[in-house]
Amino acid sequence: MTHHATQPTAPANAPAHAGIYRYDAVDRQFVAERVAQFRDQVQRRLSGVLSEEEFRPLRLMNGLYLQLHAYMLRIAIPYGTLTGQQLRALAGIGRRYDKGYGHFTTRQNLQFNWIRLEDTPDILEALGAVDMHAIQTSGNCIRNVTTDQFAGVAADAVADPRVYAEILRQWSTLHPEFTFLPRKFKIAIIAGDHDRAVIRAHDVGVKVKTNEAGAIGFEVYVGGGLGRSPFLGQKTRDWVDEQDLIAYLEAVLRVYNRLGRRDNIYKARIKILLHQTGLAKFTEMVEEEFASLRGPRYHLDPAIVAEIRRHFAPPPYDDLAETAVDAVPGTAFARWLETNVAAHRQPGYAAVTVSLKPAGGIPGDATSDQMEVVADLADRFSFGEVRVTHAQNLVLPHVRRADLAEVFAALDAAGLGAANVGTIADIIACPGLDYCSLANARSIPLAQELSRRFADPERQKAIGDVSIKMSGCINACGHHHVASIGVLGVDKHGKEAYQLTLGGDPTLNAAIGDLLGPAMAEEEVADAVEKVVDLYLARREPGERFNDTLARLGRAAFKETVYAAG
Repeated sequence: MTHHATQPTAPANAPAHAGIYRYDAVDRQFVAERVAQFRDQVQRRLSGVLSEEEFRPLRLMNGLYLQLHAYMLRIAIPYGTLTGQQLRALAGIGRRYDKGYGHFTTRQNLQFNWIRLEDTPDILEALGAVDMHAIQTSGNCIRNVTTDQFAGVAADAVADPRVYAEILRQWSTLHPEFTFLPRKFKIAIIAGDHDRAVIRAHDVGVKVKTNEAGAIGFEVYVGGGLGRSPFLGQKTRDWVDEQDLIAYLEAVLRVYNRLGRRDNIYKARIKILLHQTGLAKFTEMVEEEFASLRGPRYHLDPAIVAEIRRHFAPPPYDDLAETAVDAVPGTAFARWLETNVAAHRQPGYAAVTVSLKPAGGIPGDATSDQMEVVADLADRFSFGEVRVTHAQNLVLPHVRRADLAEVFAALDAAGLGAANVGTIADIIACPGLDYCSLANARSIPLAQELSRRFADPERQKAIGDVSIKMSGCINACGHHHVASIGVLGVDKHGKEAYQLTLGGDPTLNAAIGDLLGPAMAEEEVADAVEKVVDLYLARREPGERFNDTLARLGRAAFKETVYAAG
């Protein structure tokens, strides 16, 4: 998969204009050979030739985890972009091999939680038929590169970051030096000032920018990561020329691969190396390595960039005027227009976020039937393209404004009409102890309870953009550290308990939330969150956002409210 771009050929029935990288014959042969290899490995495991200990690294290289109740298969969705055909294939896999649904994750992947080992080769073969796989969704390698769900659509972006995400995907796939890093490695990339990919919470965050001459370059942050020891990425370079992108990231990875700790899993991420080394010394080592790599061998050929960019060319939009959409105030459609529909750089079009957060629902879950509805809508109204957001929603990126009413009606009929994107009900949650073998506590029941508590649209509007994010353990897959109100599941004397954090921020001005106080029982959490929100509403000044009120009042005021007796 790491090769120079060649003439692409689309899979049968693939939408001609969806903005995806289209596999060529080399890609397809590679995936097919990998499926055949894993089929043999599974057969040897089932026959007892391989022990679980021997089989474990082999299955993890194909995204297959063994969780509490069953195998979980994590499928890569590169930079969160799918065709309708691919989403329909995922729906079919969910229906045939799982329990009729799938779970979209904070890293723009999809997980099936009830997979049988003997079915996995057939699943991977079905994925390969639509140019998908599960490679590098696990293990100590470079994982799925994530990006802005409005890539190529948002007016504030200077370029389409998927072009560079795809280049990084090809560079990192089976990279001979970086297949066995000290720990997993995550990269996110954006191309505007509005960070919709939380880049400073990644091992490497990249911001595409332009200089005064209009040339493309990159601002690079290194050493971000949540989990047990949360750190925000620090800027190591304000500008990297486009042609040097691979050389610079190769330098960062080489320093990490050489000096990152392998004796302690909790201190193995690059954030610990940077923290212990210090930004100045770490940057000096990277620059030294970069100087040795910089040159023709690692130059990013403009012809390759141009070829990759061709895969993400804008679809053939109609020449439309920008028009208002009629909606009766106070109706569900009017609310949906307000919360779930984003501006598009092309006049007459909009980007539609499909909320996977119905009141009382499980964040990020979609049934196979719902996936097929979204796939059909993508084919009819969005040039066959679907995006996955890090906030566990889906996006139809190119909908004519004149079609919005019809799209909403179809979504609403499928249980996908929740008008709550960007509100307090747009909760992020990991699978928690219902599925995950690492979790200390359940996330899903609490997320469902909180979504019911904050289901009133008028209350959501009054509260504004306060976010709730939940993790079932310190690994922080639910991004609780960067939430306005974070909920962390912990083990307290053998029982599930929860801590609250306040004041996190996922933007380029990122902040890690502070712990509010002692852990509490599950039945106390929703009331505690409501107390935090009520105090904010009561004490905020006009136009003041949650973190501003928190800073002005101080954490003690919120702590006193939450932990007050009676």
